Amino acid sequence: MIYCDFQGKKLSRLGFGTMRLPTKADGSIDEARTEEMVRYALDHGVNYFDTAYPYHGGMSEVVIGKILNKFPRDSYYLATKYPGHQISDHYDPAAVFNEQLEKCGVEYFDFYLLHNVCENSYATYTDPRWGIIDYFIEQKRQGRIKHLGFSSHGAPENLEQFLDTYGEHMEFCQIQLNYLDWTLQDAKAKCELLTKHNIPIWVMEPVRGGKLAKLPELQEEKLRALRPEESSAAWCFRWLLEVPNVHVILSGMSDMEQMKDNVKTFSEEKPLTAEERATLEEIAGVLKGGVPCTACRYCCDGCPMGLDIPMLLASYNDAKFASAFTVSMRLDSMPKEKLPTACVGCGACAEICPQHIDVPGVMREFSEMMKTLPNWTQVCKEREAAAARQKQK
Repeated sequence: MIYCDFQGKKLSRLGFGTMRLPTKADGSIDEARTEEMVRYALDHGVNYFDTAYPYHGGMSEVVIGKILNKFPRDSYYLATKYPGHQISDHYDPAAVFNEQLEKCGVEYFDFYLLHNVCENSYATYTDPRWGIIDYFIEQKRQGRIKHLGFSSHGAPENLEQFLDTYGEHMEFCQIQLNYLDWTLQDAKAKCELLTKHNIPIWVMEPVRGGKLAKLPELQEEKLRALRPEESSAAWCFRWLLEVPNVHVILSGMSDMEQMKDNVKTFSEEKPLTAEERATLEEIAGVLKGGVPCTACRYCCDGCPMGLDIPMLLASYNDAKFASAFTVSMRLDSMPKEKLPTACVGCGACAEICPQHIDVPGVMREFSEMMKTLPNWTQVCKEREAAAARQKQK
């Protein structure tokens, strides 16, 4: 396992993100499979585990804490986050923090983050009514937090605003970073800004919610020609390992196959050649035709139509890459009231989106794109015929 030094601590550069743990048919976390993955991670040198208050409906902290408590406390580092981006009148920082300690079964957190400091949450985090930052600075002083940091999906300007005010209290920052977002979301500027403030970088979404782990076949072929033994995900990590000031790279692994592949990648450094870096830049250019959804699902709660927005955006991106029968089949399996045509354009989703996606605009475009999808005309005719038969009954 490759390690980095952080204030005298030896951190595995691969961190286990617990936002996408394996689940059962009913949607609950599969604890047995999760424990198997945690044991494998620890046995192979992974010692950093990242969770958050809202992950898996609040159960990620419970499950990961329960499993890690079977191991010596000094054999791992546990990180979680305060949900200021989802604040409401009952989210008192002390109440939430104490609840998190209890859920995880620990007396302190090795790393604690203000979750998603961005344009929409900045005012909440800095509002003196809540005293959020002051509270967590005090918890660090008391030893209940060993290292305090924050995560951000904000633009570089928002990040700089926060750093100028509170940077002296922040020890690390977690940002979305991968070879696509280096330019698409100006992650390069964010990295430069954090480095200027002497703040180490933690990486989230290294494979863009799995998107970069499953590339279009033509792009996959280009990578296989260069390194037949490497997975598409491995290419993402190889690229990140060479970005200056990047310390920990989190991967939201969902099964043992992903865990083993990632551990293999992080078992040794294999620097990229100039040709390989150029190939990744070329692939990034191809992929920019879509929208940067990471399936965080922040947008879903406020949708008046109950649309599965991340799924629709993934289908939109799929259709942007290439018009395919798979998209038609996916949409065909959905009721009419859940299709992109059902979007009422209220904009609630766009306001909360960490990626700043114009979701209503995409839904309008997707609605037009649907007409050109293979077999979609036939699907619509069959739907109309079925509705007519139902009406006659």
